[in-house]
Amino acid sequence: MALLTIDANTCNRDGICAAVCPTGIIEFSKGEVPRLTENAQEYCIACGHCVAVCPTASISHEKMAADQCPLIRPELRLTADQCEQFLRSRRSIRRYKEEPVERSKIQKMIEIASHAPSGHNSQSAQWRVIDNRPRIEMLAGTVIEWMRWMMDNQPEVAAALHMARAVERWEDGNDVILRGAPALVVAHAPKNDFAAPPACTIALAYMELAAVPMGLGACWAGYFWAASQGFPATVEALDLPSGHRCYGALMVGYPRFTYPRLPLRRQPIVSWWDEG
Repeated sequence: MALLTIDANTCNRDGICAAVCPTGIIEFSKGEVPRLTENAQEYCIACGHCVAVCPTASISHEKMAADQCPLIRPELRLTADQCEQFLRSRRSIRRYKEEPVERSKIQKMIEIASHAPSGHNSQSAQWRVIDNRPRIEMLAGTVIEWMRWMMDNQPEVAAALHMARAVERWEDGNDVILRGAPALVVAHAPKNDFAAPPACTIALAYMELAAVPMGLGACWAGYFWAASQGFPATVEALDLPSGHRCYGALMVGYPRFTYPRLPLRRQPIVSWWDEG
């Protein structure tokens, strides 16, 4: 199949596909059917913008035909007020019910997260899901080992991150590392992938938001992520593919409590760059 197929019988020759192509591989002359530039195959990032934007479904890409791409349903679009409340009501959930999270829900969240911006359509994020409570507790234990090491070897950093308090609470039977979550979702990618850090972070943010309408809650596993960057016990226990690094992780579960109010936040600091 050709990289791009344009049906001349249905194309309305509006040139929108050429206008939105991020790498400029579609040429358009008024009144003519758009065409690919030389070396288009080399520069195409398979983002699908041309297929998605065509109002007459005249374009098919070698990796996605128009009829494979679902139509956007206008009745599902959020109003501005709905969007604001949805985003502002996101909370970091640290208390979970005992019930496990269905794998089908986690799979759906990951599929939604795959649509997050990824930098040149890299789609760098790969996923490791741990939904075995003893293994999650074991991973949390390696983070406590790391904290004890930090307290001995980098006490200033340990103090700034309240590690002594975390260790103390752990010893009292309170897991403040992975919070007794029934599932841990790890985003990972090759260490040499330049797009991986922001791509994985944004994908995890999408996933956290996707959890809410499924009745789930999530929280960023910051201590776990920090330990996974090089502490041998955590790295070994996580057992990622060779050459990969953890770029972030979420605890996921059914929230024990609900939040009826939106807490306040500091007023954002904004500067406007006015000319002259």
